[in-house]
Amino acid sequence: MTAGVFEAGEAVLLIDRKQRRYLIDLAAGREFHTHAGVIAHDDIIGVPEGTRLQSSRNSVFLALRPTLADAVLKMPRGAQVVYPKDTGAILVLADIHPGARVLEAGVGSGALSMSLLRAGAVVYGYERREDFLARARANVERFCGPEALERYRAEIRDVYEGIDETDLDRVVLDLPEPWEVVAGATTALRPGGILVAYTPSIVQAQRLRRALQDSPFDLHDTIEVLHRGWHVEGDAVRPNHRMVAHTGFLTVSRLIAS
Repeated sequence: MTAGVFEAGEAVLLIDRKQRRYLIDLAAGREFHTHAGVIAHDDIIGVPEGTRLQSSRNSVFLALRPTLADAVLKMPRGAQVVYPKDTGAILVLADIHPGARVLEAGVGSGALSMSLLRAGAVVYGYERREDFLARARANVERFCGPEALERYRAEIRDVYEGIDETDLDRVVLDLPEPWEVVAGATTALRPGGILVAYTPSIVQAQRLRRALQDSPFDLHDTIEVLHRGWHVEGDAVRPNHRMVAHTGFLTVSRLIAS
């Protein structure tokens, strides 16, 4: 990839004047079509990132490389994804760092996998559905590059039946019954290792906390991340009328040596 210049084969984010976002893969000879006109991919290939392009109907689009958040919200998916506001908190709560050995159970469409890999972790993914795993691998390769697959050891496995890996640094869960994984995580994690679980329902979080309290885990915490934007235009400053409120609860705990 030439620095700053778009090339065939990479993803590009096009943003129109109403802030609508379109994620496309560049290919020579193809065209991008919307109600606002057509832009040839060849007109994007070879131009610097940040260029404003004009469609066949004189509409202006800004061309940028997608951020990870853009990719997560626009990528192909079958399962519901963990949204960026929660992903950021998971990376901090689990203290994900380069080289960390992380078990991710319930990879879904690969949104959280991509964030873990971008942070430098080695990810062992357990997923029960073949279609989800195939899509997750494709999304990881598309947005993180083929080299990321070398650190993405995902397979068809049911984490409720046990965890093969040992001496893990982190266990990250996005599945309906995380309390069923506590016993397996106890033997799979190294002492001091961290478990983080994403649960849509507070009842799920409550059952997980009960299981953690009866285990060698300690330092439990459950949080919810709320995202409220602000309208800032000249002297007019106020909270936006809408906010991204509840998506899920994050429960974190740490394995204590006996």
